[in-house]
Order: sequence, then structure tokens, then C-alpha cells
Amino acid sequence: MAKLSQADLTELNRNFEERTPEELLRWATEMFGTRVAAISAMQMAGSVLCHIISRQKLSLPVLFVDTGVNFQETLDTRDRIAAEYGVEVRTLVPSMSMEEQTRELGVLYLTPDGQERCCHLRKTLPLARTKGQFDCLVSSLRRAEGGKRDNVPILSVDPPMNSLRLNPLANLKDDEMDAYIATHHVIINPLHYQGYSTIGCNRCTTPVLPNEPKRAGRWRHLGPWAMYCGINATDVDGGISPSIDLSQEVVDRILGRSTDFTI
Repeated sequence: MAKLSQADLTELNRNFEERTPEELLRWATEMFGTRVAAISAMQMAGSVLCHIISRQKLSLPVLFVDTGVNFQETLDTRDRIAAEYGVEVRTLVPSMSMEEQTRELGVLYLTPDGQERCCHLRKTLPLARTKGQFDCLVSSLRRAEGGKRDNVPILSVDPPMNSLRLNPLANLKDDEMDAYIATHHVIINPLHYQGYSTIGCNRCTTPVLPNEPKRAGRWRHLGPWAMYCGINATDVDGGISPSIDLSQEVVDRILGRSTDFTI
């Protein structure tokens, strides 16, 4: 195994700033073959990502975490995207139902610490069970979302998953995304048109007022202490860890180099 650090990705990230989402996705599929997958929560940017995957005819599975307390509109969006776009959506689920979790642990999402644990159990762990299957995970994070995503890199290391993270939409501005959606009639979660700027579980997501930050509707009952679920490494303080461990051959291909082991 060889280490791949965030610092190693500096030049590649610089070069990728001028690449289109389509070019970045083709790079990922050519680089990693069957060991790359996309992640979508069936929010607006995730739907755009799924549409690009379909439009480019890429053989790229889409991982969706069904927390057991998603809005029905989110599940319907997942099913429409799978059926109409022809993408392979793989649904991941927690080990316990919400009823089982509540009986054993109580209503976790009523406190900041409990919310963190609930998100870990219902969102992060289902994805974590795929660790080792993929060398690259494609997310739909955008800098235009603001907050901790202001400077999200196109490529980052994801230590908990021991994989590379690619954000091909990182540079996509709001008006550019709106134009893409309108031009291609992208399937959109209808909750976005009902005041939900961001959509999570039905227990902890509310609509937002026009003058509120985009993420004001997430865990509103907890105030400013809860803003992110933790499934994205770059959303977590200190989340961009020094390195991950991949095979030497994969690291060399990513960085476009050959390694000479001769002493």
C-alpha cells in the first residue's frame, strides 16, 4: 500500500479547476473503473449529478442512504431517477429501524450530542459498510452552498472511507445549476419547490425563509450547534486528514507518475 495525502493532490486540484463536471466524471471512470461510485441524497445537486451520469452513459453506481426517516418525496425522487435515467441506485440502510433505535437509545435527535450520534448511526455507518469497495466516491458538494463548503476541493482524501472524494460540481454556481436543470428538465425533489433549500430526514428538516441561510432548516430545533451530519469528511472540522492508503499502482495512476523501486 502507498499513502496519498491532501498535499499530493495540490497540482491535480489546480489543473482540475478548469475541467467541466463531465470531464471530471469521465476522468474518474477511466481512472478507477468499477471501483468508483457516486453518492446522492436526491437533493437538487445530487439529481444534477445523476443526470450527468446518465447523459454521459457512464457505468457509475449511485449510493443512496435510506435513513428510514426520509421524506416520501425523497424516496419517490430516487425511484424516478433510477427508472427514468437508467442509473443503478444502490440503497444503503441502517442496521436498526428508527423504532428499534428509539426503543434502545431514546429520541437521540433532541440534543446536539444525540443528533450527532443519530446521524452517525443512520447515515454515516451505512455508507461506511461499503469501505474497501471503492477507491473514489463522487459527491455533489458545491462551493456555492456556503458555510464549510465555501472552499471544498474538487479532490480530497476521505480517511474514514479510505478513498478519494471527487466533487465535480464544486465550481457550479447557483445560476449555472438552475440553467442546467431548466435546459435538461432534470428530475428534482419537489420539496425544493416547497421552501426546502436542503433536505435531510423528516424529523430534522424544515423549510427556510427567503432571508435565511440555506442550511437554516437543518436541525433548526438545535440552534447553531448542528449544521452537518458528518457523512462528508470535508464538512467535519479537521476532516481533511493527511493521507489515505491505496495501492501503489492506483496512487501512481492518480498522480500520473511511475514508481521506481530500484535501490
